[in-house]
Amino acid sequence: MAVKRTYSKWFLTPVKRASKRYGMITPGDRIAVGASGGKDSSALLYILWVLKNYSFLHFDFRAVFLDMGWQVDTEPLAAFCREHDIPFHVEPAPIRAIVFEHRREEHPCALCSHLRRGALNEAARRLGCNKVALGHHLDDLLETFLMNWFYNGRFATFLPVTDLSKSGLKVIRPLIYLSEATVSSLARVENLPVLSNPCPAAGKTKRHEVKAVVNLLARRYPYLRERFLTALEAVGWLE
Repeated sequence: MAVKRTYSKWFLTPVKRASKRYGMITPGDRIAVGASGGKDSSALLYILWVLKNYSFLHFDFRAVFLDMGWQVDTEPLAAFCREHDIPFHVEPAPIRAIVFEHRREEHPCALCSHLRRGALNEAARRLGCNKVALGHHLDDLLETFLMNWFYNGRFATFLPVTDLSKSGLKVIRPLIYLSEATVSSLARVENLPVLSNPCPAAGKTKRHEVKAVVNLLARRYPYLRERFLTALEAVGWLE
């Protein structure tokens, strides 16, 4: 397969720029990709596959799917990985039972996120990986900032690279310069696998509310996301 000429302007150049600026991908890296089956993580798998096969970057990566106890058909994701020669690992993690049966959290997202991070990081270490890649994009960066501001009274968001010194891992977010619209378009055009989300809290979270606020503002200020990223980098908040 030849890389489409539109890829560079569409998504490859921003991903390469983000990787270079924040030192995300270096020679010899072995990366575990959190592959939930959502459009964001499937797009990340595809982009890393393109970079591995059609760029100067030399690294290995594998998809890690957390089996949290839901009845999810993972075959579309597994088939995609087989077709692209991407190792596919299923990691058992009884998160559904902990969150929704034992703890019965009224607001389950924080606990679920914490447990998922721990399970993914543990799987990455066991698989001999030195980095974990997540599919967070520019919209996620802005939404997280607004959630911290609105609900916690803090100006804070996640970083492009997080050093987990205790585990020896680094968490990287290669899609940080891409908007959700770009990621969604890529998933649609390339017919990437997107699994249904069985979580009963899906679409009912505070993040979902904040996403609506961002979309409302972006209709009035079309470059809202890009200006936000520029502002954060200008003051060094993402370093």
